Amino acid sequence: MTLDISTPALLFPAISLLLLAYTNRYLALASVIRDLVARKHDLQKTNVHDQVRTLHQRIHLIRYMQMTGIASLIFCVISMALIWNESEAMANVTFGLSLLSMALSLVLAFIEVLKSGEALALELNQMEKTN
Repeated sequence: MTLDISTPALLFPAISLLLLAYTNRYLALASVIRDLVARKHDLQKTNVHDQVRTLHQRIHLIRYMQMTGIASLIFCVISMALIWNESEAMANVTFGLSLLSMALSLVLAFIEVLKSGEALALELNQMEKTN
């Protein structure tokens, strides 16, 4: 396969938007954590424990999502530099690594969305118990 410099460059907007979305999820999660800390005395202990466990998992997932997204961008840049340097074989390898990193980032995002759903289910279950 022959790569030209525009092929990896096509991933730049996608990766940038993914990183923005991941950052927004992180900021939203930080807000939830701050709110949970502020009202910890009003909550039942079992619900708080489950929420904290889920929040820890989600924080780790978002961190890994961001890291693999950044790695994808770095591999894209390296691939473009290698194309510019006319090192086609290495450019193909690094572009493949970029795609692999992006795919891993998306898989992690999928898992985090599932965990987010679990967290909302915990909230709804707690609300049903109190009513």
